[in-house]
Amino acid sequence: MRRILVVDDQPDLRLLIRLTLRSLGEVAQASSAEAALAQLAQAVPDLLILDVWLGEGISGLQLCRKLKDAPATAGVKIMLLSACGQQSDVAAGLAAGADHYMVKPFSPEALVEAAAGLLDG
Repeated sequence: MRRILVVDDQPDLRLLIRLTLRSLGEVAQASSAEAALAQLAQAVPDLLILDVWLGEGISGLQLCRKLKDAPATAGVKIMLLSACGQQSDVAAGLAAGADHYMVKPFSPEALVEAAAGLLDG
């Protein structure tokens, strides 16, 4: 079964994403980059959906860069989610190694389509 890890500091959004993507596989959640790293040490997901701004500590961009630079997690597909939708924001996300950048708010259909494409790609 495919594994998806959703990392966002907003519990309601994590729940929405988990419910939206449950048909694609097992969906785990983390509220911070640090919590995500703890989960990644136990099992590497097939897809990581990562908020760009995670409150205190490591940002989503920093975590993305760190994971793409580490041999054990370099192959994980990463989708960044952000309310920041300027071209420079998207470019920064892709430069950090993200495989896809989605702007909030997003439609559930678009999220499922993008996640399925990354999992199948």
